[in-house]
Amino acid sequence: MKEQERVVVIYPHPDDEAFGASGTISIFREKGIPVTYLCGTLGEMGRNMGKPTFATRETLPQIRKKELIDACKILDIELRMLGYRDKTLEFEDREEVAKDLHQHLQEIKPTLVITHYPGYAVHPDHDAFGAAAIRAVEMFAEEDRPDVWAQAISNDHLEKLGTPDIQHDVTEVFDKKFASILAHESQAFGMLAKVDNGEEDPKETAMKWLGRESFYTWDFSTK
Repeated sequence: MKEQERVVVIYPHPDDEAFGASGTISIFREKGIPVTYLCGTLGEMGRNMGKPTFATRETLPQIRKKELIDACKILDIELRMLGYRDKTLEFEDREEVAKDLHQHLQEIKPTLVITHYPGYAVHPDHDAFGAAAIRAVEMFAEEDRPDVWAQAISNDHLEKLGTPDIQHDVTEVFDKKFASILAHESQAFGMLAKVDNGEEDPKETAMKWLGRESFYTWDFSTK
């Protein structure tokens, strides 16, 4: 696997980076590799309002914005908030979104882009933004095109796509990953409660669930 020089992560929601790729991000940052997060929305339509509830539909966007900023400070990455509306990305003109993302990529000049695998990312926003991100990379001339690592999280992705070719054991950096997850307080406790067995330290339980991050290298010649 080639050494990367600069990485861009493209996901639609605050906390996608924390749950999905913060271990991999931390590994890159430990090597001194710059990472930029292009976050599509503020997740303003998220259902979790904290436990106990501390947000309303009106206050949630600013709460999630602060959480996102705090998480990115923990991960030591550049953050760019793109201002799209949560739960509407599937209805945006994909080519226009791709052009917007492409402009950022032209400026940043990454050697690697990490995003969701369209069709295998569970949420319509994940699928749509992942597809736009891949299209944005495709707009580069082949010799200038960064690598793409696409993250599939649907229950059937192993059956349909096979074993991911990029697999990172992130247990050595899990303290950083867990801290970035907890920074998204309005979302984290609802998610972590799903795997809390009441017998272990919450971080140890989460590590069993989130201690490995996997990606597929996108092959533009066959897609």
